[in-house]
Amino acid sequence: MNRRFRYLVAVTTAFVFATILLGIATKSYGAGLACEARWPVCDGGILNLFPESFPSFFEWIHRVVAGVGGLFIVGSAIEAWRRDVPPKIRNALTVGALLTPLQVVLGQQTVVNFTFPVLTAHFWTAFTIFAAFAFALVTSWADVIRRRHLRAAAVVTLALFPVQVLLTPPFISSYTPVVQTLQYAVLLVLVLAVVALVVVGRPAFPARYRHAPVVAVVALVPTVYLGRHLLAGSTVHRAAYLLAGVVVFGALVASTAGVWRSDGAVS
Repeated sequence: MNRRFRYLVAVTTAFVFATILLGIATKSYGAGLACEARWPVCDGGILNLFPESFPSFFEWIHRVVAGVGGLFIVGSAIEAWRRDVPPKIRNALTVGALLTPLQVVLGQQTVVNFTFPVLTAHFWTAFTIFAAFAFALVTSWADVIRRRHLRAAAVVTLALFPVQVLLTPPFISSYTPVVQTLQYAVLLVLVLAVVALVVVGRPAFPARYRHAPVVAVVALVPTVYLGRHLLAGSTVHRAAYLLAGVVVFGALVASTAGVWRSDGAVS
């Protein structure tokens, strides 16, 4: 596969990563309301060159990065259709591109209609776009990923998942904007590592471990969903979160065993 295309996917994935983290930080600081429900403009005149406050400047930076990232997302999908790219990569990039206009609308709604359903839809759309690009990134670089890389990815998942859980209530007393942003940074790196285990590692796993990374991915979704609602969650809610977390961690342990016992298909 063309190396320039691979780097394009990598840069675009980095933009999606940065946009999500800026969005989390913007929401947790309450900066999304700093532009006084003005969209796409803000309170600082042309290009917001004279922002009235740091929060409005912060919100504007998020919009700029999101806008540039959106161009890269659409450009990556167009380039995938122009080149001889495997269908699974092209389809993943297309999903990301098709979701981008919806994400723009939802981003606008977080400014003019700051409600919980809108914020939730905005997050999950962004999460889906990142997952699509993580899949495209790993798949496009699959031929250069070796067993040592997969072992590193497996160790990263085992290390990061407990950290991600411990950064959520009720395990942390002060759920500050910094903690929230760090939690989701850990989560996105974790997702990328698990995708690598699914796409590249799984085919070489012994049969008994082959479904483990898929189970981890599937169980991670309700874990993230429940974790986002823990501040107002009931005891049953928290118990479900812990149970889902146990399933994810068990699947990650099995995936790690699968990497170490793989049959050599990955050199």
